[in-house]
Amino acid sequence: MTANENQHPAMVAGVGHMGNVGLHCRMFVALRHCTNRAPRSSRCRWLVALLIFCGLSAPSPSMAVGSWTPLTHPAPNFVDLMLLLSDGTVMVQQSGTSRGWYRLIPDIHGSYVNGTWTILPSMRDTRLYFSSQVLKDGRVFVAGGEYGTGTATAEAYDPVVNTWTVISPPSSLLDSNQASPEVGENQGFYDSISKMLPNGNVLVAPVGARNTGGTLIYNPSSNTWSSGPTFFKTGYPDQAEASWVKLPDASILTIDAFGTSSERYIPSLNQWINDGNVPVSLYDDFGHELGAAFLLPNGNAFFLGSTGHTALYTPTGTTSPGNWTAGPDIPNGQGTPDAAAAMMVNGKILCAVSPTPTSGNNFPKPTSFYEYDPVSNSFTQANAPAGGTTVNISSYLTTMLDLPDGTVLYASQNSSRLFDYQPDGSPLAAGKPAISTITPNPNGSYHLTGTLLNGISEGAAYGDDWQMNSNYPIVRLTDGAGNVHYARTFNWSSTGVMTGDTLETTEFSLPPGLVAGTYSLVVVANGNSSDPVSFYTPDALQITQRNGQPVVSWPSSATNATLEIATDLVAGDWSTDTDTVNIVGNSFVVTNSLDIDHAFFRLHGH
Repeated sequence: MTANENQHPAMVAGVGHMGNVGLHCRMFVALRHCTNRAPRSSRCRWLVALLIFCGLSAPSPSMAVGSWTPLTHPAPNFVDLMLLLSDGTVMVQQSGTSRGWYRLIPDIHGSYVNGTWTILPSMRDTRLYFSSQVLKDGRVFVAGGEYGTGTATAEAYDPVVNTWTVISPPSSLLDSNQASPEVGENQGFYDSISKMLPNGNVLVAPVGARNTGGTLIYNPSSNTWSSGPTFFKTGYPDQAEASWVKLPDASILTIDAFGTSSERYIPSLNQWINDGNVPVSLYDDFGHELGAAFLLPNGNAFFLGSTGHTALYTPTGTTSPGNWTAGPDIPNGQGTPDAAAAMMVNGKILCAVSPTPTSGNNFPKPTSFYEYDPVSNSFTQANAPAGGTTVNISSYLTTMLDLPDGTVLYASQNSSRLFDYQPDGSPLAAGKPAISTITPNPNGSYHLTGTLLNGISEGAAYGDDWQMNSNYPIVRLTDGAGNVHYARTFNWSSTGVMTGDTLETTEFSLPPGLVAGTYSLVVVANGNSSDPVSFYTPDALQITQRNGQPVVSWPSSATNATLEIATDLVAGDWSTDTDTVNIVGNSFVVTNSLDIDHAFFRLHGH
């Protein structure tokens, strides 16, 4: 019987030899018995490999009603910036002008609320308010700092080897001993915003650039820096306090400081071009601050203003200017003079807001929380994390991060107590990733293909002082007992958003010590998970010798798997015809009665 053509094979791997001892194969089972042409007819040599199939299962349940939950364990110290690593853990900086970092690890059930903390190695330089990105290879990039010793330096953290490496630009591009024409200080990364480019490079606006309107580009592959394109509109200082939004066409939208003109960066041209004028002022007149900005599920951009105004942008998808319109004002005379916000899986935005700035108080208290609904184009107030409607801090002290479980992690710079916010409703179907195939790599990692692996937004945002984008694939595995494990993804093919039916890829490696067996695997983008597929670990099929004949067995947990046989992997003509094998429970014995000189076996998940 021919295998179901609608099922997508997801894992295929290499081969290995089998002797008289058991061999744990990596992916598929290929058996080759001896023939008269064998050089040693008295001994049979079996060529062994393992192929495993992933089949689609039922979709995950919808999210529960939204609420705040405090984390069970406080952080080791006050914290601020939070970044999602590609293995599902959270990297968190010690608050203030510091070098320290911590790591939040979800518990065995995947709960971040009940997660535990570890201490990570410290950076070389102290930093507060700086550029930050998770690179395509899974490393973490940081550059500069409005405060601290690292104003003109950059570093990269490698979570695999758990070390920091200095990757600063050369003094020919950024010289901390020379004055910048943009600020009344020496050259450096000050309020420097950054974005990942389609090729995996990082575009940074130093604010304290060597030349007026200058930018820098870091290439992680070659570990080199180069001059980037000059802004279309230059001034004093360029892009300070700005927020950038990545659009579906990969262009980057910004509102120029501190006015109402806008421009876009076009990656294919490596050029900033002029765009439309914003109908309302979003930068306040005192601290000249701005709030976060987002790509909405409908493809438009949304900017939150320190003045209490908001603005909506409709892109053209070309180099022609888009259309700006005024959005709803934030209720109760409040604004976002530097404030955290997060795009949630239900398509709404959780926002921290405060009273609008005045000449006597650029960062007023208290902070309130609202949800912006792009469908109704309106704000609804939410409770504060610890109860009530406000928390007595300025909004610039807040930070947020989208988590893989669909919740939002919240922290404030003056506290070690973190909170988890679970949105109401269900994840948007338009933001749901889909898995096409999973195949093994020779080094033991896996190659996953699918659509919307980077999601339909960049996740949470703050603005110029920090970037905590999470628009990259996260792989989560759940066993039959409900235990959750995260693989480590790397080398994502895309850093875009809202890429539609375009096939995207990522590599992933299984966590060390993962028990052999059957798992439900999903890929997650900004908390929105795909339908699960059945995943059998490399040791799911085992080869042993019994009375001179190979015995292949698999875990009893693989109850939904069917044994299939093929003689040609290229043709892919898999059949459930197992007349030549003796199946006993969850194992089978291969006899030498095959009238062919090789065979391949696989477990086909349903």
